[in-house]
Amino acid sequence: MSGFVEKPEPIQVPGLVHLHTGKVRELYQNEAGDLVMVASDRMSAYDWVLPTEIPDKGRILTQLSLWWFDQLADLVPNHVLSTELPPGAPADWVGRTTVCRSLQMVPVECVARGYLTGSGLVEYDESRTVCGLALPEGLVDGSELPAPIFTPATKAAVGEHDENVSYEEVARQVGADTAAQLRQATLAVYSRARDIARDRGIILADTKFEFGFDGEELVIADEVLTPDSSRFWPADQWEPGHAQPSYDKQFVRDWLTSPASGWDRRSEQPPPRLPQEVVDATRAKYVEAYERLTGTSWS
Repeated sequence: MSGFVEKPEPIQVPGLVHLHTGKVRELYQNEAGDLVMVASDRMSAYDWVLPTEIPDKGRILTQLSLWWFDQLADLVPNHVLSTELPPGAPADWVGRTTVCRSLQMVPVECVARGYLTGSGLVEYDESRTVCGLALPEGLVDGSELPAPIFTPATKAAVGEHDENVSYEEVARQVGADTAAQLRQATLAVYSRARDIARDRGIILADTKFEFGFDGEELVIADEVLTPDSSRFWPADQWEPGHAQPSYDKQFVRDWLTSPASGWDRRSEQPPPRLPQEVVDATRAKYVEAYERLTGTSWS
């Protein structure tokens, strides 16, 4: 069992129809048929949406995504139409809201990996492959791969795991032409972002994207290159052979699996509330990632 510890009730706004509550985002549709995405401060870990929020997290994710969309605009179009607040929306939506094109979404998590870790490392240790792609001997946790690889996954519902699949399976599900477009766009965006992050002292180990079609045009959607969708490592601390320090939910995961939490992740019991020091440390990591990547201070 997993999912929301405390599922929130969506805010009702005149002129907007609530469509979906995700792990982090609330999705609405306006009267013009456009989507309105609102990034909350919710935090998820180990397939649970936790009962404790991280202040400013939704705004940081939104503003960082918007910054990245600008860096990537010549590679792939994005879904953002406006950041104007819909009439009647609460003041708390400022900075965390985007009005977006409604797309025909492709049901694939488009993952790019430049380094070996996470679920890729687990598969590599078993078979020397990741998503069926053969990799050389001798790689360890944190190793840089010979070249970035496209390792797609199926999209899971809240409370369930995404499942890695082969490129051939993606081609079977969405067609060979679409699969080829997804792979090309994913690797192009990853390579651009990797180089930008590297210039700022950050390693982009891996990341995931979502794409949809507006007619015949492939468009990148949702969030991009945030600490929620990517593994960012401080370059000056990179040391293959063990887990790397990262700009993400590390403090949350570490505390949840520590004796201090009293929680057994293998049980069916929901995780407890986070202590304030974990909340503060996690927020600080999100702020640091934003500031190092964009070169601007978080106010």
